[in-house]
Amino acid sequence: MAKQKGIIKLDGTIGGISFYKSKDGYLAREKGGVEADRIKNDPAFVRTRENGSEFGGSARSGKVLRDAIRTMMQNASDSRVTARLTKLMTQIKNLDATSVRGERNVGVGIATPEAKALLNGFNFNDKAILGSILFNPFAVDTGTGVITLDDLIPINDLNAPPGATHITLRGAWGKVDFTTGDSDVQESNVVNLPIDATSTNVVLTPAAAAGGAGTDIYLLMVEFFQEVNGNQYSLKNGAYNALAVIEVQ
Repeated sequence: MAKQKGIIKLDGTIGGISFYKSKDGYLAREKGGVEADRIKNDPAFVRTRENGSEFGGSARSGKVLRDAIRTMMQNASDSRVTARLTKLMTQIKNLDATSVRGERNVGVGIATPEAKALLNGFNFNDKAILGSILFNPFAVDTGTGVITLDDLIPINDLNAPPGATHITLRGAWGKVDFTTGDSDVQESNVVNLPIDATSTNVVLTPAAAAGGAGTDIYLLMVEFFQEVNGNQYSLKNGAYNALAVIEVQ
């Protein structure tokens, strides 16, 4: 893969070279590859089919989680979160020690402590890492999903971007079944605070207990706002907002 240079950027195919635009800029690559029908049927490509099947399963598992918390991700995610989450799910899939090659999956792998540790701490917005924004300790009750932050002083305990005047904090408790694709996510109340020196004990309580089967996933979200004439506006369309997995059971 090569990058295009020069004033004129090409898009299309010329002389067996494909020119296209991606998130990394204008790129060029040689057209070619093995025919799809051969990959599907030729015994020589059995390993390729196995890898493709497992990769597809990892991508679907990432989508299951993204869909489950889509309302929160709308305000706190980066442009590469899909790729980053698929990579993580691939690592979790690799921890499936019982399924045969080609059938290893996230639903089995996530049951291991190592897989839960991999998912715990995942940030959906790599431009706003929760640990780099929120310095006040927090605790989560895995039996109730309640998240508490004692003596939160926003002006001291937050790395607020320029122009921010307020924050909101929100929690969530979800059950995600990576085998069936089913999920249930219960978001908490929202606590809105001015960024000042006032100390507040924050309690975020899910609307209900997350139901169903699967993996228990707990999340915490921090959003920044600027108040203008009594109205609060999200800063830069949520680019500074953090959303992270804070516990996995």
